[in-house]
Amino acid sequence: MIDVKECSKTFGDIRAVNCVSLDIGEREVFGLVGSNGAGKSTLLRMAAGIIKPDEGDITIDGTSVYENEEAKEKLFYISDDSYFPPNFTPDEMARFYRNYYSKFDMNRFCKMMDEFHLDRRRKINTFSKGMKKQLLVILGISAGTKYLLCDETFDGLDPVMRQAVKSIFAMEIMNREFTPVIASHNLRELEDICDHVGLLHQGGILLSRDLEEMKFHIHKVQCVLSDKTKEKELEKELEVLNIQHQGSLLMITARGTRMEIMNRIQSKDPLFCEVLPLSLEEIFISETEVAGYEIKNLLV
Repeated sequence: MIDVKECSKTFGDIRAVNCVSLDIGEREVFGLVGSNGAGKSTLLRMAAGIIKPDEGDITIDGTSVYENEEAKEKLFYISDDSYFPPNFTPDEMARFYRNYYSKFDMNRFCKMMDEFHLDRRRKINTFSKGMKKQLLVILGISAGTKYLLCDETFDGLDPVMRQAVKSIFAMEIMNREFTPVIASHNLRELEDICDHVGLLHQGGILLSRDLEEMKFHIHKVQCVLSDKTKEKELEKELEVLNIQHQGSLLMITARGTRMEIMNRIQSKDPLFCEVLPLSLEEIFISETEVAGYEIKNLLV
């Protein structure tokens, strides 16, 4: 487990991370979401032990990560703007990382490079942005670490490669102790892979929730009722987060289990009723509006 305890970091007059606390469990995909400048990269760099928090502490499996080689060997960090030594090839990068990660698997590295159709002997500075991202993911997986910290890793990948990387993450979680932490400003990139999502805003955590739990307790229903009186009754009986009208069609987003919400609506003898799937963005919009924020303005 990665345990972040009341961590803060300031650069000059800028409070990049402000008293953040969160737990990242094992063998789950944790999504760290926030707009540019929200503090995602700073938080990941602290979690990787690259920079020290001004306040608080970050531990990996109970051990502080900063200046701790044993703890750092459990993680691999992929930054948004990763540096490659001039004229290095992928093979040379693999040999470099093999010196620091005792579980680095060269056979796995070579196999994945072939599967991704990347030339191991070509100079990395001739790679496109997307190819560099693919190489970093391959290096991270080959390192065999328990935790993989990814900063905007899907940025620059085409849809096919993005899905391929997600599939690799899922397979790793099934086959070994593996926990990817993915920072992104795009909720849509994460909704089909993440188990848990934390929302950062202005350096602080607004929300940190298990997705399945959130989906279980928030539902979107569209229905047609015979008169306005029944609609008013529903608004009082349900914990309504959002309500919209499209002609005679009523769209309700409410907190509660599917059965609770449907029983209430069915008691009004609707002419039509069905439950609609909620996207991750819609769930977060509902949650953040309750907290007094507008997520559409946060993730732009």
